[in-house]
Amino acid sequence: MSEDLYTQLLDLSCGAFLLAAVVVLWRRELVAVVRVFALQGVALAAIVVLLGIHEERWDLVGIGIGVGILRAGVLPYLVRRALAALLAGRAHSEEVRETQPLVNVAASLLTAAALTLLAYAVSRPLVELDPIPATRALPVGLAVVLIGFFVLVTRRRALAQVVGFLLLDNGITATAFLAASGVPLIVELGVSFDVLLAVLVLQILTTRVREAFGTTDIDDLRELHD
Repeated sequence: MSEDLYTQLLDLSCGAFLLAAVVVLWRRELVAVVRVFALQGVALAAIVVLLGIHEERWDLVGIGIGVGILRAGVLPYLVRRALAALLAGRAHSEEVRETQPLVNVAASLLTAAALTLLAYAVSRPLVELDPIPATRALPVGLAVVLIGFFVLVTRRRALAQVVGFLLLDNGITATAFLAASGVPLIVELGVSFDVLLAVLVLQILTTRVREAFGTTDIDDLRELHD
């Protein structure tokens, strides 16, 4: 693969990776949000595979394929199954939409732009130290970390917060690969299994909360406590 083609494909994958995080902020339908998250998993896998091909590290290519299976297949499937369990036998449309986020859509998109600029400003010294294509794309990973945290703290539906947590993890993973040109297989496997376990626990917890209280809106649950 030529250097120009590698750079173009890496930039395209990173652009899709960041765009998916922004679209998660824009869309309110939880089903659509999960689909966008799955597409982000594909973009993340493409980033890792491209790094492996460029460096001729076939172990890294294998890790990229594994990342794609987990982040674009297994995790979205678990979240979709949790969403289906919440809606089973119920016709509450409010459960499939983030109807009242703490920050509205317009303000969320403006915040995403500000967080992206912040990520580029913070990572500029690192990029200048080693301005290779992977390092130049490092701000994208940091921006997704910040956007994922923003989703996590501003969404009221429990499943939307789970997606925010997963966006945060995707951003951390992308940052690690772009900054260090890959991580050891055992480290990636350990982190992936931890994330998988966390999602399984959150899926069970969300279902139990829905069965017990009839809602997964954090504000409604807080009112029950009050």
